[in-house]
Amino acid sequence: MSDVVASSAVHVVRHAVIASALAVLRDRSSSSLAFRSSARTIARALAYEATRDLPIEVFDVETPVATTSGHRIVDHVVVAPILRAGLGMLDAFLDVVPTASTGFVGLKRDETTLLPTEYYRNLPATIGTHFFLLDPMLATGGSVRAALDAIDTVSLKSCSLLAFIAAPEGIASVMSAHPGLRIYTASIDERLNDLGYIVPGLGDAGDRLCGTA
Repeated sequence: MSDVVASSAVHVVRHAVIASALAVLRDRSSSSLAFRSSARTIARALAYEATRDLPIEVFDVETPVATTSGHRIVDHVVVAPILRAGLGMLDAFLDVVPTASTGFVGLKRDETTLLPTEYYRNLPATIGTHFFLLDPMLATGGSVRAALDAIDTVSLKSCSLLAFIAAPEGIASVMSAHPGLRIYTASIDERLNDLGYIVPGLGDAGDRLCGTA
């Protein structure tokens, strides 16, 4: 498992602002407002890092005083949050790549079996060449695997997961099923507990984002 966690496909994004925002997410006393604000900060930072190497083309731009060279993303980008918690990351991603097409995957975890059940899926007819999946927490990996299993990830130029925190067990699980996946996270936490929750974790991201915790 340690080899998978240390893989070059797993990117822990380190930045003072991210570290500060992550502490707010972990703090059980943080309000929903503070949680949402810090979640957006981290999601935007992860989006910048995950899209760093998207292909760009050069074109002419007319400034008020001269013509110069500009750059724009050329490939089709699709972003899909896993409902409902992933919605808290979507606006931040679209701030970074406003031209991205958006899809949605609804999954609910059975708290007894820890297995995901899909209740909704709406993705663009053309999945694009670069696919980004949003889920605040990579715990067992079941939801991410279920979301990606129905997608032809082999045909993509890149397939990435953005998560605030990740457990080593979840990383190993999704990488074994989808070895081409890239993972961008603010933290690799210690482990999962017997209930499948990340330790130390940050609680239920969906509940805390929506104020239902």
